[in-house]
Amino acid sequence: MIALLFAWIGPTWAAGTILVYGDSLSAAYGLAQREGWVALLEERLRQGKFDYTVANASISGETSAGGASRIGESLARAKPAVVVVTLGSNDGLRGLPVAQMKANLGRIVKASQEARAKVLIVGSRMPPNYGPTYTRQFHEAFAELAKEHRTGYVPFLLDGVADRRELFQPDNLHPTAEAQPLILDNVWKGLAPLLRK
Repeated sequence: MIALLFAWIGPTWAAGTILVYGDSLSAAYGLAQREGWVALLEERLRQGKFDYTVANASISGETSAGGASRIGESLARAKPAVVVVTLGSNDGLRGLPVAQMKANLGRIVKASQEARAKVLIVGSRMPPNYGPTYTRQFHEAFAELAKEHRTGYVPFLLDGVADRRELFQPDNLHPTAEAQPLILDNVWKGLAPLLRK
């Protein structure tokens, strides 16, 4: 089943692959695939004459544990030059221990680096109703991982989106098509420095 969800976007002639490794926020949940920020990334790369293709291995509902369990297979298939890790939101929504999430994401980062890929960690935030201690520790975990493993870092995937209700689908969890370019802009700030032309 994983193979069916592993979507290749763009041409096969590119010298490098960017592997996007996330959950529903990167899997274009509720949208046409072409509307999601990952598909928009392919277009931006082409316009900027960056010689990369994009592989999206994001799965809706994925947790950091699920991501850690399949990272080896995903790396073997994509052979990426860059891995964009956007997991963690579902751990937070389920109130799972932050230390557990950090350990799982650390496994993903380490495996990616051992495969000689550059890594970009994209952070997440939880609503305040999860309590100040949990929300703080959760958000800080991503920066701590980036510092520990010396990766690229984006503080918040939904920066500029999360506080705008009109940019969310009726479930109030998944951004609309109109939000996707804003999400791409957030990711691009951390991704662009990792790319070569």
